[in-house]
Amino acid sequence: MPTSTAERPGTGVARPPRAFLRGVSAAGLPTGPASTAPVTEADLAGLPPVAARYLRAMGVVGRPRTWSSRAHLTGRFRRGPEQPWLPCDAWQYNAALEVARLFRMRLLVARVVPMWGWDTYRAGTGRMLGKALGLVTVADGSGPEFDIGELTTWLNDAVLLAPGMLVHPRTAWQPVDDGSFRVSVTDAGHTVSAEVLLDDEDRRGTSAPRTAGSISPGGRCGPRGARRCGAGPSSTAGPG
Repeated sequence: MPTSTAERPGTGVARPPRAFLRGVSAAGLPTGPASTAPVTEADLAGLPPVAARYLRAMGVVGRPRTWSSRAHLTGRFRRGPEQPWLPCDAWQYNAALEVARLFRMRLLVARVVPMWGWDTYRAGTGRMLGKALGLVTVADGSGPEFDIGELTTWLNDAVLLAPGMLVHPRTAWQPVDDGSFRVSVTDAGHTVSAEVLLDDEDRRGTSAPRTAGSISPGGRCGPRGARRCGAGPSSTAGPG
């Protein structure tokens, strides 16, 4: 299927589209780590044991704190339960020095009409913007629900893809039982949380979003929960 990415000759590795790179550059985010000092056992000393086990199993200890991450995802997407599945190709950039998430997705409607969408969280503000042919706005959402929703997605991304981003004073940890814990992040006056269920190797099963305040998706998912959610990237580039 057609995608919005090109490949480096002879490597088979997709390159981010120029529009995505321009969007990341325009966000004005930090371009390097604040410190290259590795995470140590001392950094985990005050955490619930189950959360510390998870961070160790995920390889956080002994490596510098993850300050950014980039992921490329391919798959399918639908705009509602009764809508057809559409092929999609997406790139995302998450930042931790300043909490930010920039997600750009390309859909192919009826396998003919391209549609591009941005999901963003920056400076405490979430937004969803979609355009057909890059010209006609078909979706444009913002407001408190989007602020909370996009920050919740940032948290889930961090749990599943880059847990080193969570070793920070803005993060709070609470044990649930020997195989799960709750992690919360506060940014720009918003607080969101997720319950993380671990597998038998103390790695992530998945996370269930929960938010503080009046907007609460609720729910619980994972190997021992009621449902699974989310999808993994087709490839990731580690700490930026």
